[in-house]
Amino acid sequence: MRIAITGASGNAGTALLRRLQKARQEHPGGLELVGISRRAPDTSRPPYAGVEWHTLDVGGDSAAQNLAKAFAGADAVVHLAWQIQPNRDLPLLHRTNVTGTANVLAAARDAGVNHVVCASSVGAYSKSPKDPRVDESWPAGGIEGSHYSRHKAEQEKLLDGFAADNPSVAVARLRPGLIFQAEAGSEIGRYFLGWVHPRLVPRRPALPVLPVPDELVFQAVHADDVADAYWRVLERKASGAFNVAAEPVVTPQNLARLFSAKRVLPIPVRALHAFVGATWRLRLQQTDSGWVEMAAGAPIMDTGRIRNELGWEPHTPSLEAIRDVIDGMGKGAGVPASPPLKPRRSLLGLARHR
Repeated sequence: MRIAITGASGNAGTALLRRLQKARQEHPGGLELVGISRRAPDTSRPPYAGVEWHTLDVGGDSAAQNLAKAFAGADAVVHLAWQIQPNRDLPLLHRTNVTGTANVLAAARDAGVNHVVCASSVGAYSKSPKDPRVDESWPAGGIEGSHYSRHKAEQEKLLDGFAADNPSVAVARLRPGLIFQAEAGSEIGRYFLGWVHPRLVPRRPALPVLPVPDELVFQAVHADDVADAYWRVLERKASGAFNVAAEPVVTPQNLARLFSAKRVLPIPVRALHAFVGATWRLRLQQTDSGWVEMAAGAPIMDTGRIRNELGWEPHTPSLEAIRDVIDGMGKGAGVPASPPLKPRRSLLGLARHR
């Protein structure tokens, strides 16, 4: 099986390569791996060694043609490429995330790929109460105040259209909760902390009080468990949507225990939303207020389908996954996030020029 992976050097991509390298050892000669990223990783070390690498920008003018060449002979394409910074440049993010997905789908069609697997997200879902849990039939219309959520919902529409137009192609999408691993410490730290160096984050933070809204209830999963979910989808040529998350559901109370806080101080969502928005506008931190809106509005997912149909079970509890990435930030672990390629003026206004 020949598998091409976009965004192969990122958080989920690195974990997926680890899982595929393990599968390759279990099936000698049975897997060929193609990695596609904006910047080539260090191919002398695992899991990047032994992978055919292509360096290109999925949102570029000629991306569809270049991707089709990279996809040549592939049995499956896993589309993981996604950009969340700089989130002050929404046209640039849309170019990578939505136009990039359209380019990947066009290239997969032109290359004759018969299995497309895409990284969606819990963020693609429309707003929902936290209880009861929702299955994959819940509308994937996004949450308007979050650019990440809007882009994921647009991506889902592209997948729907592609699946309808190409009925012979198996189209799968995974909708994971927040994905964490120690090796992503540098990447996640740079995405959300900005000028605050990730190494300044204590490896074992202790807070006297944790001010957090009661509505901040969400799901998380370790990157290695998500990678195993992708492998099960690939191995069985599964199609459709799959919710992916570990237990327990993350609540203010167990976050307080994670951060050794003596008590939780409930605050209104609107207050946190305003605070995050103000500090983002002042460039004191890199997280815009849409992330608060999405975290408060996103549903809690039922993961019964992937467990029952593909036998998937997470090995790392959600809180351990969060602890893992905090530890990774303190160590400065992993490969730093790739800087975005500066688009040229020929991109027809899809990106802002600097």
